[in-house]
Amino acid sequence: MALSSKHVDDVDTLRALAHPLRIKLLGRLRAHGPATASELGRDLDESSGSTSYHLRQLERFGFVVEDEEQPSKRERRWRAAHDVTSWRSADFADSEAGRAADEFIRRNQLQIMLDRLEHWSSIQHEWDPEWLDAAEHSDAILFVRPADLTALSAELWEVVARYAENARPADDPAAAHVSLHWLAIPSEGFPE
Repeated sequence: MALSSKHVDDVDTLRALAHPLRIKLLGRLRAHGPATASELGRDLDESSGSTSYHLRQLERFGFVVEDEEQPSKRERRWRAAHDVTSWRSADFADSEAGRAADEFIRRNQLQIMLDRLEHWSSIQHEWDPEWLDAAEHSDAILFVRPADLTALSAELWEVVARYAENARPADDPAAAHVSLHWLAIPSEGFPE
């Protein structure tokens, strides 16, 4: 299955995503598949009224859609409309609201990454040694130009897309969800 993507290029759409519950709802739907507002409310310890409202906002801006399969006529089941959301921070550099939304979402992503890394660090001893050898946490410092970094990121996305296309079936007992994050930012002036 190929990764589907939504590219955001307007402030209103980026601002619609820049809400803590909306980010959690979209992430939950991407990681675990379709769910109702009530199911999401239970999973995230929120009221179904709140999750329902925020799901409708996500729908309004194209982040979620009604699932094709609706097991009940009483309650709508939602799914993520895309696997990945992208935007260019430079597109929002001239807008205070755009910069604020971009910063909020990126800080949220950073917190998710840190939370996942801390969780893994606390439970990794419970995992099979094969997973311990496969898990990776590394860093590298490169000296490149902006075009080089753009090309590197594009190549990394191609690799991720290749693995997404050949994803294991959901019932594969040897497979697990893996959180992949990469950070490619200038580090000039950062203390070593």
